[in-house]
Amino acid sequence: MNKTIKTQHNKKALLEAMEKCLGVITTACKIVGLNRSTFYDYYNNDPEFKKQADDIENVVLDFAESQLHKQIKGGNPASTIFFLKTKGKNRGYFEKTLNENINSGQLEIKVSKKLNDALSDEE
Repeated sequence: MNKTIKTQHNKKALLEAMEKCLGVITTACKIVGLNRSTFYDYYNNDPEFKKQADDIENVVLDFAESQLHKQIKGGNPASTIFFLKTKGKNRGYFEKTLNENINSGQLEIKVSKKLNDALSDEE
């Protein structure tokens, strides 16, 4: 088998293995008996292979999202919270970082102190 035919065979086998293992590259490479570096060589140097691998990744992402939606419909609160934190940010569903909480707390202290000072001046 010449190198070009072998390469095409390997690429096809990798893509089929990716479909079987939900896009996990390490697992796909093990199934086919190739190194991850070979996968990335194909991925980075063959636009058609890259497109097909990316298409598989999108199918896997669609599958994962459908599973998340099933869990939300089933009343799983953690799934609902996760969905809102990731997809509902523009509606205010997000958590502040530690720095934002600290800054917010410091602002509250400053406002409280100024309010107390203003009330003390009135007496």
